[in-house]
Amino acid sequence: MTSNSKRTPRRWTKLNREIEACRQCPRLIDHCEEVASTKRRAYLEESYWGGPVSNFGDYQAELLLVGLAPGAHGANRTGRMFTGDRSGDWLFKALHKAGFANQPQSTHIRDGLKLTGCAITNICHCAPPQNKPTRQEVLTCQPWFEQLVEQLPLKVFLAFGFIAWRGVIDFMRDTGGYEGPIPKFGHGATFRFDDGRTLLGSYHPSQQNTFTGKLTEPMFNSVFRKANRILGRR
Repeated sequence: MTSNSKRTPRRWTKLNREIEACRQCPRLIDHCEEVASTKRRAYLEESYWGGPVSNFGDYQAELLLVGLAPGAHGANRTGRMFTGDRSGDWLFKALHKAGFANQPQSTHIRDGLKLTGCAITNICHCAPPQNKPTRQEVLTCQPWFEQLVEQLPLKVFLAFGFIAWRGVIDFMRDTGGYEGPIPKFGHGATFRFDDGRTLLGSYHPSQQNTFTGKLTEPMFNSVFRKANRILGRR
């Protein structure tokens, strides 16, 4: 938990600017820039972000959504987490329904979207080739995650997929908050840490999961209802 003095817009902005300037993983930076240069046919007239994508949301968030990495033609194009692809369509619709977002869609960084009580991050801040960061790249990004969590009054982590789930566990182990084995991941899985914070699991709202029916809207919405109950919001 953090004190009120550590939760300021200035600290939030400073951390985000440092993430955007990071160049620690040459393979990832090269990929982000290559995608931004070649582009996808549908976005030839657009300017791509083409670099590390910073955190998005409320600097006083009690709920932190943890994804894997920016999409090559999604967040790597728009510069905002989960914006510009189908996964974001699902996510922001669910966040709006659960009361965390002021609108159900996210299209670009100046669309007026605001989150309340919720923030979004990724285990890896750069779009990786084949959407698969290496273990070392994930570990290289971990200090950004640690700094983010340190400045938020978090009560609930919501991990999209096993890699994000493992990333939260790695963080808790490294900071002395947990010493046990990795709890079993699954959609709707819940694990409570000794410090009172809760880890929830969800299948990632990727097309691979939503198109196949592995993840449905009722399933996705149920995870946010559970988060709201834990937070005492509803």
